[in-house]
Amino acid sequence: MSKLRVAIIAPPWIKIPPTGYGGIEAVLDGLITGLKRQDVTVELFNIGMTKISGIKVHSLYNSEQYLHIHKPMYEAMPIASAHLQFALNEIKKDGNFDIIHDHNGFIGPQVLGWATSDPTMPPVIHTIHGPPFSNQDMLNSGLPDNRPYWQQFAAMDSRVYLVGISNALMRPASPALRKRILPTVYNAVDVCNFQFSDKKKKYFFTLARFSRDKGQHIAAKLCVKLGYELQMAGSVADITSPKQLSLELANPLSPYRHMSDFRYYSDEILPYTVKSKKIKHLGDISGARKQRLMSNARALLFPIAWDEPFGMAVIEAMACGTPVVAMNRGAMPEIIQHGVNGFLANTEEEFAEYMQRVDEIDPYECRRSVEAHFSADVMAGQYVERYREVIRRAAKK
Repeated sequence: MSKLRVAIIAPPWIKIPPTGYGGIEAVLDGLITGLKRQDVTVELFNIGMTKISGIKVHSLYNSEQYLHIHKPMYEAMPIASAHLQFALNEIKKDGNFDIIHDHNGFIGPQVLGWATSDPTMPPVIHTIHGPPFSNQDMLNSGLPDNRPYWQQFAAMDSRVYLVGISNALMRPASPALRKRILPTVYNAVDVCNFQFSDKKKKYFFTLARFSRDKGQHIAAKLCVKLGYELQMAGSVADITSPKQLSLELANPLSPYRHMSDFRYYSDEILPYTVKSKKIKHLGDISGARKQRLMSNARALLFPIAWDEPFGMAVIEAMACGTPVVAMNRGAMPEIIQHGVNGFLANTEEEFAEYMQRVDEIDPYECRRSVEAHFSADVMAGQYVERYREVIRRAAKK
């Protein structure tokens, strides 16, 4: 079987591997590692700061563009558009890639759909990382409807195929998309990079950007109620340090006050950190500190208030031998085996109950579940299967 040559188009926002927050980037770090072990030739389109041993990196932007990601469309969109157009120009000029693997939400399938009408361009797999397909609850909350986008994509005659990161994410997809959808490939981590510990300390841990969807206020409220210590890690908007956050919170004219995530922290998290010395905000953490805090935590709390498409923090914690207590939504039932590597709660009352039972979970079972289902080698092997399937389909067109 011939050796594959794959062009991976990452978003331009964060380098790979990320030093702090970066869900897609963490996935791609593991995928690239796994593909190298499968003897797949990978070239990456990201930013100039990215340095990965043995991987050629193409970049239009030298530095991370994350500072602009939450800005209005007319400011952020040109960055994503230029990055994607640069990648396509380089891929066309090269002429020898077998397949493109894209990770740029919405703009990727749109632009690549038209690009693959050129028979000299390779076929494409686009991984849908989220957000979910619109449903009535999302529309009722004021979110715009993304279903017309997918209807228009389904009508295109292109060589772009879709892979979801969970069955829960892809289940509501329009029937018109079915011919473009390949079997799910779960996100993964390179397990050997995660520090395992079967000796846990008394604190609980959250790891996510602060957002109402992530529900950190529920974790804080229950820890105050039960008298537990809680260490909370994550960025607030693009604020990564507690010192900077304190300055912005103290400034009534802070430009961050128009951002919903900042207001969420200010209104629903800050009161708990002020009320209790046991509730601590750590900022956006990475490296050895993140590993240490995650591996020593009694459990990761994941009280999501939306249908989370996956949840990298969940498998990272389990790779460290740390169980997870999560709300039973989105992809959580596909990741968490109730009573084996964590608990699934349907209400806040159940969540509080399971927090008090986490010592029943064997840390070794947590680690084993990641090795079996969510390791970089498993993910890479499944993507190689999807690559070859798409190449076969494209050859028949």
